[in-house]
Amino acid sequence: MKTRKLLSVVVPVYNEQEVITETYRRLKASLSNLDMDIEYIFINDGSTDNTYLKLKELIVNTDVKLINFSRNFGHQIAISAGMDYAKGDAVVVIDADLQDPPEIISEMIEKWKEGYEVVYGKRLHREGETLFKKLTAKLFYRVIDNITDIKLPVDVGDFRLIDKKVCNSMKSLPERARYVRGLVSWVGFNQTSIEYKREKRFAGKTKYPLRKMIKLATDGIISFSYRPLKLATFLGMTVSALSFIYLIVILLQKFFTNSTVEGWASTMVVSLFFNGVMLVVIGIMGEYVGRIYEEVKSRPLYVIGELINFDEGNKTNEYTKR
Repeated sequence: MKTRKLLSVVVPVYNEQEVITETYRRLKASLSNLDMDIEYIFINDGSTDNTYLKLKELIVNTDVKLINFSRNFGHQIAISAGMDYAKGDAVVVIDADLQDPPEIISEMIEKWKEGYEVVYGKRLHREGETLFKKLTAKLFYRVIDNITDIKLPVDVGDFRLIDKKVCNSMKSLPERARYVRGLVSWVGFNQTSIEYKREKRFAGKTKYPLRKMIKLATDGIISFSYRPLKLATFLGMTVSALSFIYLIVILLQKFFTNSTVEGWASTMVVSLFFNGVMLVVIGIMGEYVGRIYEEVKSRPLYVIGELINFDEGNKTNEYTKR
């Protein structure tokens, strides 16, 4: 007898009380015709509203599983936890806000059946987002693609399908400042895309304000490129060269002309400029050193307060070591 394939749908959730019921309904409706068994893994990332209670209402369905974090660990960590506990032959990652339409998951499944091991959603248009966010996102994806040594697809978020072998490879990656979409590209395998129009949020507010966007962008760049360190070296060499040229100019003025430098304005401008460049260089180095510090502490990537509807074998550890 042929065994049916299992699809794991990983849904990270943070303060989504207004949308979580509709998310599950649309996922069920869009996947109901698939000839596959399906498990829905919701990760409650330390929500402070009624999201947990809404998720508890869903777990009466045997296909719904819940990972309840002990606190907020972040969106990328929540995705990683879902992958850790997913048992599917294929794993789909989708946010709960319904900006990424569940209806195209079936198209991803078809690509997977054709032999592709990663099928990611490529955004053609982004509804309901500010011009600033659209422009900065477009700029970021192109910058990081140009400064990294691996090919990172542009205009692509975390909405994707990955094969079980890709998921297992992801589980072996130990880093803590995680940029999941970059890690999926790094592990390789046969990848393709499906284009779609990103919709407005069904309800609620974005959980990625400017501060979190900057952090995600920094994690992506620092994790996949050392060119900022080369930039720091270039700035240091440039400043040293300019300083040496300025020193020669001062000496020439002293020995061959009667002109003298009056006042402190020019001196202060030069001093502040050089000090600013030095602080930039130190800051760039500090970002890399800080990530080394986080890695060597070897703390768990996340702590789980509760697992619901998982097999008993999955409940033996309160947290997952990395």
